[in-house]
Amino acid sequence: SLHESSTGKKKEPAGSFLRVAALLYLFMALGAVLWIGWREGRIELGLFLSRASWWQDVVVGLGAGLALAGGWEITRRSVAMARQLEESLKSLLGGIGRDEVVGLALLSGFSEELFFRGAVQLSWGFLPATLLFAVLHTGRGREYRVWTGAALVSGLVLGGLLLWRGNLLAAMTAHTVVNAVGLERLRRD
Repeated sequence: SLHESSTGKKKEPAGSFLRVAALLYLFMALGAVLWIGWREGRIELGLFLSRASWWQDVVVGLGAGLALAGGWEITRRSVAMARQLEESLKSLLGGIGRDEVVGLALLSGFSEELFFRGAVQLSWGFLPATLLFAVLHTGRGREYRVWTGAALVSGLVLGGLLLWRGNLLAAMTAHTVVNAVGLERLRRD
C-alpha cells in the first residue's frame, strides 16, 4: 500500500519501484550485450577488465567514485534544488533496505556502464555517450536539472575512465560507489 512521506506526498512501496528498476537494468544490460555482440561478433573479457591490472582499475574506480560522491555532497549542502531532488528521489524509493541499496547499486553500476560506455561510447564516441547519459538522467520538476548536470559531470568522468583504463571495471566500480553512497544516504535520511 502507499504511505505518506514527510512532505505529505504519497510514496510507492520500495518493492514495486525496485522491481521496475531491476527489470529496466536487466533490459539495459541485455540490450548492451546484443549491441556489443552484433558490433564485435563476440564480447571479450578485456572489455570488462585487464587480468594484469584489474586491482588498479578497482582502486582507480573507488577513488573516482568517492570523489564524485564528495562532489555531490558539496552540491547538496550548497544548492537547495539538490536537496529538493533528494526529497523527490527519496519519495520514489520508499522504505528501501540496506540489501536493496547494495543490489540496486551493483545492478545499476554494471548495467549502465555496460550500456553507456561499453555499447554507446565504443560505438558512437565519448561525447555522444556522455550527453545521452546526462539527458536520460532527468525527470519532471526543476530539481531534476541538478541530476542532469550531475550526470553530465559523472558521464565525463566515467567515460574518461574507460578511455584511460581501456576497460569497464574502473567505471563500473566508480558508478557503483556513487550509487551506493547516494542510495544509502537517501535510505538513512
